[in-house]
Amino acid sequence: MNDYDKTTAFLGQWGRFQQIVFFLLCASIVPNGFAAFSVVFLTDIPSHHCLVPEVNLTQDWRNAIIPIEVVNGKPRLKRCHRYRLDVVRNLSAQGLFPDRDVNLTDLEQESCVNGWSYSRDIYQSTIVSEFDLVCSDLWKQPFTSTVYFLGVLIGSFISGQLSDRFGRKPVFFATMAIQTVFSFVPIFSPSWTVFSILLFTSGLGQVSNYVAAFVLGTEIFTGNVRVMFSSLGVCLGFAIGYMTLPLLAYFLRDWKSLLLAISLPGLLYLPLWWFIPESPLWLLSQGRVEEAETIVREAAKINKVEAPQVIFDQDYSVHADETKAHPRQHHNVFNLLRTKDIRNTTVILCLVWFTLSTGYFFLSLNTSRLHSDPYLSCFISAAVEVPAYISSWLALRYLPRRLSTIFVLLLGGVSLYFIQLVPESVPNLSVALEMLGKFGISTGTALMFAYTAELYPTVLRNTASGTCTTVSRLGSCIAPSLILLSEYFKYLPYITVGTLAVVSAFAAFFLPESFGRPLPQTIQQMHSMKFPFITRKDRCKPVVLFESQL
Repeated sequence: MNDYDKTTAFLGQWGRFQQIVFFLLCASIVPNGFAAFSVVFLTDIPSHHCLVPEVNLTQDWRNAIIPIEVVNGKPRLKRCHRYRLDVVRNLSAQGLFPDRDVNLTDLEQESCVNGWSYSRDIYQSTIVSEFDLVCSDLWKQPFTSTVYFLGVLIGSFISGQLSDRFGRKPVFFATMAIQTVFSFVPIFSPSWTVFSILLFTSGLGQVSNYVAAFVLGTEIFTGNVRVMFSSLGVCLGFAIGYMTLPLLAYFLRDWKSLLLAISLPGLLYLPLWWFIPESPLWLLSQGRVEEAETIVREAAKINKVEAPQVIFDQDYSVHADETKAHPRQHHNVFNLLRTKDIRNTTVILCLVWFTLSTGYFFLSLNTSRLHSDPYLSCFISAAVEVPAYISSWLALRYLPRRLSTIFVLLLGGVSLYFIQLVPESVPNLSVALEMLGKFGISTGTALMFAYTAELYPTVLRNTASGTCTTVSRLGSCIAPSLILLSEYFKYLPYITVGTLAVVSAFAAFFLPESFGRPLPQTIQQMHSMKFPFITRKDRCKPVVLFESQL
């Protein structure tokens, strides 16, 4: 089959058609930035203590009924216990005073049988205050985020295969609709269980929409525009949504209002069905040459260039006939493990993706330690991604993929290692190193989206992207638990992520290089890449998956 980029070169790289699709696909990513970290504000725990009902108590006893505890060297009201109300009421009726006539440490305590009182200094409400996810139900608070990321994980797995089978465009818009609807419906949840189920479904759509938009753009654009979209356009769209999230949360401090604001923008994108085309590359891989040619001719008309009389020549028609002769031959995740070179590439990419995702979500969810204001902390964490994505774009334009990946992994890992060496008297240096670590990891994440898409052929590209994203979401699921390791040793989470980054940097050395090469369209073209770990003898072995792809 002829090279698709050369065949469609008459369109140009940056005509009106490409500009429209570029902007619309990048805009569709913005809601993903809202949704990805909305759980930071939806599930945050306000200050709280046991509710004291309106009974006959003096003001002194009402102020003293909640015991004091010391946490991290600072006193605060106990969150899950109070002095027994009946005992305190009797002491108050006798005219006794706390601490003067009664030693409070001798009084019996009880749990919060009347519920809790939540501070509204930062939030009007969160799902924690809505469903009382505290004390004995405190485990539900981090588990809510895990449920969401489990939805993201499963969505990553199934969206790739659905997109490879049914097309990029249908899956892109279907998952966008799922994300929009199930970001709104949880507002009406009567219980935490219902909320979690709906949030899980929202996670399914969130990442599926992101991956489908990424692959669709990667296959429509060519040359430098493809690099700019996959590294800068998509990632900056996400960063814009991420930076906008704390602004929305600051003005909408009720969790239901925040969810409504997050879901509404999705409605604006659904009519774009008539403006965003199907991937011609995917249509060609399915043998639908006429449909692919129609899209390319329409693009030529929009760009005001003349298309050749025959765009896709006999080679494409032969491929179409072969595809139609084998209508039941579909590729799935097992094709990523069937041969040695593809299997090794897949395993290494999965390790790198897992490391980057674990580090990214750990550092993003850990931002509350940067500053006492959660809105400012979230914005700082989001803002550092902008220079990271610009750096990834420059690296993808001018530097080899493998070398760039190794460098940013080492930058992120070493920066996190150094945090434990910083004296506690210089907290700003720790913050700077943590943000430098996130800079490296965010840059690596942007690089890997483009790098992964460039390594796999059209028939496996979306399945590979979905599979790698699925593995990466395992990292996002364990990130909340990783933060808890700091209770045993303050720097243990940083050491863990740093170690993963260094190991992944070594493994990335064995990936093939894709810099300056056209996107592979067949499995045979993928085998023609330079694999550092494949010997000449191995390369000479025949590789047969399906004859229609050779």
